[in-house]
Amino acid sequence: RAYWKLMKAVVSTQSTGRLMRVNDSTIIGGFGDYADFQHIMKLLEQQTIDDKVIGDGVYRDAPSIHSWLRCVLYNRRNKMNPLWNTVIVAGSTYAGEPYLGYVDKIGVSFQDKSVATGFGSYIAQPMLRKAMEENPDMSIDDAKRLMVRCLRVLFYRDCRALNRFQIGVVAEGQCTISEPISAETDWSVGANPSGYE
Repeated sequence: RAYWKLMKAVVSTQSTGRLMRVNDSTIIGGFGDYADFQHIMKLLEQQTIDDKVIGDGVYRDAPSIHSWLRCVLYNRRNKMNPLWNTVIVAGSTYAGEPYLGYVDKIGVSFQDKSVATGFGSYIAQPMLRKAMEENPDMSIDDAKRLMVRCLRVLFYRDCRALNRFQIGVVAEGQCTISEPISAETDWSVGANPSGYE
């Protein structure tokens, strides 16, 4: 019984949304403890409200949100009370350049053309880098297909994963987050494994 309750709790938290639209130029995605991610979302919502109250037309772009999150997570780590999250910041700069940043629970942060968290950093990241080398000017539809392919591979290899996800797109001054979708899977590929004899 206790196992069933635990599994039900894991499934219910895995099916919740992990993407948040911060403003017209930035989306964040969180991996890790959902309660801590909710805390981060509340802090960002308050920052957005403060920006609107000031009313000077200035908003936080993706690099400034990434830097702010790095400071918040590093500060909590130094207080020996870390927020157990890894956060991806996707968006654009004030100049309109694309921006993708990563920050983890201890404040380690970097910017790159592709980032992944958790198990995805081992399996999906090489797939992302290879696809970007082959097609550096990828369209949004190609990028979505690549993400679905990566998530399908991760679903096949992670026993706790759910085949439901959202895709966030930041393009041309707009941020959109899809409804939860599922990738088509084919478990017949596992009927005849080879190489394990």
